[in-house]
Amino acid sequence: MSDSEAYLKSITDFAPLFDKADYADGESIDGSSDLRHFIPKFMYYSPAWLVFLYKVRGALAKLMGLKRPDIPNTPPTPEDVSFTPGDMCQVFTVTHGKDNQYIAVAIDDTHLLARILVAAEQRENGVTRFHVGTTVEHQNWKGPVYMTLIKPFHHMIVRNMMAAGIKP
Repeated sequence: MSDSEAYLKSITDFAPLFDKADYADGESIDGSSDLRHFIPKFMYYSPAWLVFLYKVRGALAKLMGLKRPDIPNTPPTPEDVSFTPGDMCQVFTVTHGKDNQYIAVAIDDTHLLARILVAAEQRENGVTRFHVGTTVEHQNWKGPVYMTLIKPFHHMIVRNMMAAGIKP
């Protein structure tokens, strides 16, 4: 278990999400902003190569009979970020949140329930360590098949999203 997974599991709202997961991971990155400013840049990271991968994912989803949510192309401002359960964050629904401390968002599809968990840990000298985790619960046989296909790209995408999140 990574230090980030341990940190995310220490958040009372997040611990049960790891317990139910068929797949879970966690990574961290240090930055100088707060969670409210990190989230829009992290969630709405969309370079051309990633847009291409989303299109490939769309074709795969169609073949597998999965939902294909449209990815919004207009990022929110930090003031638009909601930590209130039930509110939307891109194609995800906020399930847990504490203003500027942590947020969990989920997308419930026919094949899996995927969550992104993000927490901001205040460190010394104005540094914030952002812990980002993913939990996945398979809904049927398509879940593990889908995860096997996307897993090689998952860590690369998340790391790039995190780097985008800390940019000024």
